[in-house]
Amino acid sequence: MTKAVIIILMFCSLKALAQNNEQENVRTTIETFFEGFHKQDSTVIKQVVADNIILQSIGRDKNGNTIIKSDEFSQFLKSIVSIPSTVTFEEKILGYNIQIDGNMANVWTPYEFWLNDQFSHCGVNSFQLVKMNDAWKIIYLIDTRRKEGCEY
Repeated sequence: MTKAVIIILMFCSLKALAQNNEQENVRTTIETFFEGFHKQDSTVIKQVVADNIILQSIGRDKNGNTIIKSDEFSQFLKSIVSIPSTVTFEEKILGYNIQIDGNMANVWTPYEFWLNDQFSHCGVNSFQLVKMNDAWKIIYLIDTRRKEGCEY
């Protein structure tokens, strides 16, 4: 092997390792978000989101038409922390598809939502993240919600 080939192989290996580390950092950001969500801890959630985060959900109205609902982040936090202790809930993440380009990342996470140990609905979360000051922050979260067709 020539020195040039060895240098190219080393460079490619380092680049792949850096990409894997960034994917792990992005995944940790999403996992931290859900840790705060499940613990109903707004301070944990706030650590991994940007100040101007956008929250939206895609669903259907009573006539079956597609609708997009936008939520204020402060209202989202209030709703999470105000869930009574008698209510149990869990959003089970079924997988992660992480794509990164420079300081931008997208994470696609199919999920099931369980309320009081009963299946409620399923869907997919799509997170958009930006790396700011060496930390990944969620800037946009949109999800789908449905009760049927939930086999992933």
